[in-house]
Amino acid sequence: MTTRNEQLTEVFVEVADSLIDDFDVIDFLQNLSVRCVELLDVAAVGILLADESDRLHVLAASDEHTRLLELFALQHDQGPCVECYRDGRPRVGVTLTDPEAATRWPQFARSAQDTGFVATNALPLRLRGRVIGALSLFQRNPEPLAAQDLSLAQALADVATIAILQQRTLAHSEAERDQLQYALNSRIVIEQVKGILAERWQMAIDESFSIFRAYARAHSRKLSDLARAIADGTQDTDTIRAFSAHRPWPRA
Repeated sequence: MTTRNEQLTEVFVEVADSLIDDFDVIDFLQNLSVRCVELLDVAAVGILLADESDRLHVLAASDEHTRLLELFALQHDQGPCVECYRDGRPRVGVTLTDPEAATRWPQFARSAQDTGFVATNALPLRLRGRVIGALSLFQRNPEPLAAQDLSLAQALADVATIAILQQRTLAHSEAERDQLQYALNSRIVIEQVKGILAERWQMAIDESFSIFRAYARAHSRKLSDLARAIADGTQDTDTIRAFSAHRPWPRA
């Protein structure tokens, strides 16, 4: 069985490996969201990034229900994650069943509880005053997260921010905005393809996404490139499905 220290080592190796020219920000954040669930006492994780107009977008989530909840929060412009991004301050130990939460974020609190979450924490993706997004940690257990878990979560958020900003500094500011916009557009195509595969293969979206990512990694292809090939009909999805039947899927 993999120990917590071994898992931590894997995470930081993955971060180091991300500091290359051909950086897939979507896959990196998707992996980070799942790793957080493995390492921390939380049920689910969502990661939001802002575009050049300071609008937040859901770039990754540990599961489909959490992704939809984060989208709901953005649509209603409310929730700890939204506030965390705006002022750069963490929101920890938020009890979603408290009357205060229902008053402050009525739609978000109700939707989160409907999803099965009773508490949440939001930590900024921040480096020296620059905030580029937020990391949301959702709990089904009302007990506050341990201080060491919160410290580790913020450390992971910090290294994720460094990785993203390091990648962006490889080009000029205009190219940086283009790269982020490309990632946001790619996320839209990936979400469409997730639905296509789930329907075509008659399985849950999370399961089809795991197969999709396993195939992309095994063939050293970006998620966005593979998704576009599926969307335009140049990639045979039966090949992906057949390949996955003979190989284990990645944990993240």
